[in-house]
Amino acid sequence: MRRFSLVVALLVVFAGCTAPAIPENGTTTPSSHPTSGESTPVRTTSPMTTPSSATTTAEPTPASGFGPWGDDPVVIAVEGPSDGRDYAPLVREATDFWETNDGKYLGYEVEFEVVPNADNPDIVVQFSESIPDCGDQSDAVGCAPYVTDARQIDRPETIYIKTGFSDDSTVEIIEHEFGHSLGLAHGDEPDELMNATGILYTLPLTNATEKAFPWDDANFTVYIDESGAKNPEKAREQVQHALDYYEAGAPGMPDNISFTRVENPEDAEIRISFSDTSPCAEDAASCSSVSGYDPDGDRALETYDHFRVVLVDLDTDAVGWHVGYWMAHYFGAEDDADKPDPFQNASYSDRRSEWWEE
Repeated sequence: MRRFSLVVALLVVFAGCTAPAIPENGTTTPSSHPTSGESTPVRTTSPMTTPSSATTTAEPTPASGFGPWGDDPVVIAVEGPSDGRDYAPLVREATDFWETNDGKYLGYEVEFEVVPNADNPDIVVQFSESIPDCGDQSDAVGCAPYVTDARQIDRPETIYIKTGFSDDSTVEIIEHEFGHSLGLAHGDEPDELMNATGILYTLPLTNATEKAFPWDDANFTVYIDESGAKNPEKAREQVQHALDYYEAGAPGMPDNISFTRVENPEDAEIRISFSDTSPCAEDAASCSSVSGYDPDGDRALETYDHFRVVLVDLDTDAVGWHVGYWMAHYFGAEDDADKPDPFQNASYSDRRSEWWEE
């Protein structure tokens, strides 16, 4: 029997300038800035149009007869790991959806009975950390038999659901996979639900700002655009001092950080540039932006993937300090008290010293 799956299309990415911006008066001043490039979670489905005031909504088509599962209630058993999570209510929410919308989307009537420990179920909903082979989809988050005829059914059929997702996303996966077992293929109505891919959110995860190191690995690619620097050659030397400082094992930072310079900014995880004016806050001597992933959908990044530092009309001998400050900020020391000593309470002269040798 052919089996269908649902896969994750993407995880939401946010990007934006962050506070604090660093002025040059010896203090750190929080500043706010709109989060440019911020994405709103949406499903990857066909465009939807808003009906005009003259448009009327069609009444749902009443169910007519019964489908391949027959006229008796379809008994659903629920099996899952001993992780303390009650999956049965999520299954019931999904079956309620299909009982409510059977006429509209199926054209026949269906009735479910969720009995978690049923002895002779028609369907077993199996929750697990991984999904077995399902049509060569290695990244499937759910898998179900595609049933259009009663002769295809070999009771009990099993629907597999991957664990680790939020309640709303888990219900969405269950509804999708039940759709296949009720005769719907990818692309059938409701298309937002039956699309082959979608955005799903995990259970709550630790935010990047609360992690000791919020990156997938410690090997960074770096692009330096010194075109706006007062002294490009000396500015590159200053940036290199900051890179060397972290590669040598900055106090309180991971000791395996490394950097590779790249010539294409699109290839860089860290981008450093110079500007006459601040894109983030008035009078800031430097500022930054970060992007990353928000797999749990709480609108806070859980993992970083890029950050950019903008140095604003700086004295060349202060460039390295500002770059080093933002590196500490995004390498896990967001609070100044957690940064290496050179970046704590630094004075105007401290920022222009050979701080990397201290």
